[in-house]
Amino acid sequence: MRSFRNNIAIAAALLCAALVSLQPSVAQAKGRLVIVGGGERTDEIMKEFIRLAGGSSAVIAIFPMASSVPEEVGPSYVQEMKGLGVKEAFYLNINAEQANQDSMVAKLKDVTGVFYSGGDQVLLTAALLNTKVQARVAEIYANGGVVGGTSAGAAVMSRIMITGNELLNKDSTASFFTLTKGNVETKEGFGFVTEAVIDQHFVVRKRHNRLLSIIMQNPTLLGVAIDEATSIIVHPDRKFTVIGESVVIVYDATRSKHIRTNKNNYLTAENMSMHILQAGDSFDLKSRKPLVKK
Repeated sequence: MRSFRNNIAIAAALLCAALVSLQPSVAQAKGRLVIVGGGERTDEIMKEFIRLAGGSSAVIAIFPMASSVPEEVGPSYVQEMKGLGVKEAFYLNINAEQANQDSMVAKLKDVTGVFYSGGDQVLLTAALLNTKVQARVAEIYANGGVVGGTSAGAAVMSRIMITGNELLNKDSTASFFTLTKGNVETKEGFGFVTEAVIDQHFVVRKRHNRLLSIIMQNPTLLGVAIDEATSIIVHPDRKFTVIGESVVIVYDATRSKHIRTNKNNYLTAENMSMHILQAGDSFDLKSRKPLVKK
């Protein structure tokens, strides 16, 4: 029995490795990402998503599994897309087993744009991570398609995904009230953004502590914090442009020195930089430099 279980585990690991190997390099992708910070999905943002996906001829697939009511959210997104001029939009409310079925992959054959709903990002990755369907989404992106998401659908975009859970201060009445090492739970995301960790609802929900904690523990990564009703458009050259109503904050600990903890396990650092960007501004994820509209 133990041998059988070991064989199953090995087979599962090999399948995951094979699916990952099928996904093209993010650096070589021809598509764009539309990452929305949650809250209102303004017409400006959604029209840009649709334009990049092909306008009225776009074929949009929506994944609503992050929501607690996916069978309500899915049709709502379809109606929204069609109301903005898309002739063909549909949703797939599927689990991990279904996401490995070739019949589900076939449904994405002509898709030019994919959108992940808000809700709980862990539910979304549980359904799609390391599956054939998600490999197909990566292929769509690599070949010039558009991948978008809001709130939880934004969190899944980065390789390191913030879940929203605390590991140490579980009984606190205020969430993430300290910069404590090892407190912010992360899991594997879809990895469309490898240069940064994405956070959302950022200014409205005061999420500075949790993203700062992650960046100080992963100083080679940027922290890209998107507020509500605001989006970044990540282009093939790995520059992103800000659109929307509020701001995007970028934290950079690359040059930080002496990242350490004090006696209470609180994280400290020197020489960390921060950029606050508004609509029309851009940022180069490769050079880590803002390109501010003047």
